[in-house]
Amino acid sequence: MKKEDLICIAAIAGAFGVKGEVKLKAFTELPENCVSYGPLLSGTGEVLLTPESFRLVKGGVAIRCTEVQTREEAESLKSTKLYVPRQAFPEPEEDEFYAADLIGLDVKSTDGKRVGTILNVVDFGAGELLEIKPVKVKGKSGASFYHPFTKVGTPKVDLQAKRVVIKIIEVE
Repeated sequence: MKKEDLICIAAIAGAFGVKGEVKLKAFTELPENCVSYGPLLSGTGEVLLTPESFRLVKGGVAIRCTEVQTREEAESLKSTKLYVPRQAFPEPEEDEFYAADLIGLDVKSTDGKRVGTILNVVDFGAGELLEIKPVKVKGKSGASFYHPFTKVGTPKVDLQAKRVVIKIIEVE
């Protein structure tokens, strides 16, 4: 399985308790969703964890799985990213997008100028933002910047053309 066919949905935060439970930091909208897509895979597509049961805990989800039996085994996996196949996800509704589908898209302004490339989609609590790596100007690339991912701030997303259009507001 190719890396681009996988979507990272969680990372192992370490052990939880003394009986081999694994604590996950979920990257899904609801933390418990990260255990609903089937086995959790490595970045190369091998099965790492097969959740048998789970419970919500502070800061994540604690799971029991066949592959991990002891606290030490769980701790040894700390910081491991967990993936599922892209096809395990339902198709998004109209005007909804998976962050993984946006990363790497070209960014243009409403006046047609190339602005950069989407590095990430983040939410610090006030709504989703696109992290954009700007194009090089005179051979130099500036620091990445954040742009609101709203209908006004990002009026067009064209996954087929691999491009988004953003509205740049000049501050005087």
